Amino acid sequence: MDRLERLINLTAALLDAERPLTADELHVRLPGYAENIGAFRRAFERDKDVLREMGVPLVLEPVDAVSQPGVEGYRIPKDEYYLQDPGLEPDELAALHLAASAVELEGAGGVEALWKLGGWVAEEGPPPAVAALPGASHLAAAFGAISRRRPVTFTYRGGDRRVDPWRLAFRNGHWYLLGRDHNRDGERNFRLDRVESEIVADDAAAPFEPPDSTAAPAAPWQMGDEEPVRARLHVDADHAGWAIGQVGADAVEDRGADGSVVLGVTVTNRSAFRSFVLGFLDHAEVLDPAELRADLVEWLEQLCGA
Repeated sequence: MDRLERLINLTAALLDAERPLTADELHVRLPGYAENIGAFRRAFERDKDVLREMGVPLVLEPVDAVSQPGVEGYRIPKDEYYLQDPGLEPDELAALHLAASAVELEGAGGVEALWKLGGWVAEEGPPPAVAALPGASHLAAAFGAISRRRPVTFTYRGGDRRVDPWRLAFRNGHWYLLGRDHNRDGERNFRLDRVESEIVADDAAAPFEPPDSTAAPAAPWQMGDEEPVRARLHVDADHAGWAIGQVGADAVEDRGADGSVVLGVTVTNRSAFRSFVLGFLDHAEVLDPAELRADLVEWLEQLCGA
């Protein structure tokens, strides 16, 4: 039996236990541990450390103060262990698998900390890291606050922020936190590697209700932390259907007699929006705002002059 299977058995036993279980009881009940008591103790201590690094709420409590005074056992409180689904998309879960098995997480306390979210580590330890994934040190705090639906505070670009965290997203090599910014009273994205302090959840605050729209993944041009602008894009008739499929029918502001459309979208990542527009070649035109149109024209002029 490998270590991962042993940890799963240990977690299941402590979750299902009606009362705290002593170390000796676990030694008898669980397969995978050595019969030698000394070897068991050493393996059990390592396994406890791994579970706690993973964020599993392993507690030590009296077994029965009346019949067994002074005897303590272990259990995992179900109400502290189970998390609500934070709405991660399949590609984001895949990114966690990658991070847990092949990528060094900057500032994270070991690869084992991501097992609870979907990773694997061999008994002899993690494989050598091949890259560093920035912002991962904030993942656990953000994930926990999302699951508990509690607002968080942190410092971002020199300012203090208070945010209702709705969901996490992984785009173009960066983790983003999407939520409602209380300071600006609107939806914002925050790149986790640009957060300048710890993310602290306000567990004393009442839980918030995230909007239903957060169940859908954000478009690439919305995955950024730039000041949001409302962009209007004219798309020719022969590309209109595909464009509407990408942005949604609610984004259609006007329909021309020739079948062309004017789409309105919120942009917080200008480079991603530029890539989206350029995909239409000469079949789309940015109408406004003027600054966004000018940025695109300047970028094309520099490209032509290169």
